[in-house]
Amino acid sequence: MTPDPDASRDGAERRRKRPREAGTRALLDSLAIGNPDDLLKLGDILSGLGRRAFAVLLFLAIPPSFIPGVAGVISSPIVILVGVQLLWGLRRPWLPRFLAERGPHRKIIIRFDEVFSPWLKRLEHLIKPRYTGVLDHRAASMLTGLILILLGVLLALPIPLTNPIFGGLLLLFALALLERDGLLMLLSWLASAIAIAIFGVLSGSLAATAAHWIGKVI
Repeated sequence: MTPDPDASRDGAERRRKRPREAGTRALLDSLAIGNPDDLLKLGDILSGLGRRAFAVLLFLAIPPSFIPGVAGVISSPIVILVGVQLLWGLRRPWLPRFLAERGPHRKIIIRFDEVFSPWLKRLEHLIKPRYTGVLDHRAASMLTGLILILLGVLLALPIPLTNPIFGGLLLLFALALLERDGLLMLLSWLASAIAIAIFGVLSGSLAATAAHWIGKVI
């Protein structure tokens, strides 16, 4: 059967006209607009985001991870929840009501935007959709979930001066998922594996704590 050239042209035209989803910097800028004292409820933010909701939820967990004493209370449970659901193969995150009604205050997002927006602007030229099969494969999703669980556990442990490192790794994962960049995801896996190996050994209790947290989430 001879392919219809008109149908091929129509399909290509539709792909060209399909709007690209807003990038990370545009998404961050939109969240930073408004009253700094407003509470950004996670349930409201994630509504209608589809498969990008995991990345956005992970992204929202990053700012508190840089605040001593807060990471273990806010960021760690969210990161572990994202990791467990990716490990299970869910296509969009499920949030318990008590978590859906909570979230960061806009002033935290504004501060995060002020610090990281210039860097994100530079990274926009480097981060782009590529090797998307790395992101869509079931095994890749499971690996990402497992790594996020371990990073979430490490965030909860009192290891001095490590939260910025873990926050940076979470940022790599969020960017890879938001921008559909499979190459960046591969780099995120490698960097996280090194960090987990080093700090997991230093903590001496990673496995036991991880099992405890997974048991609580499940």
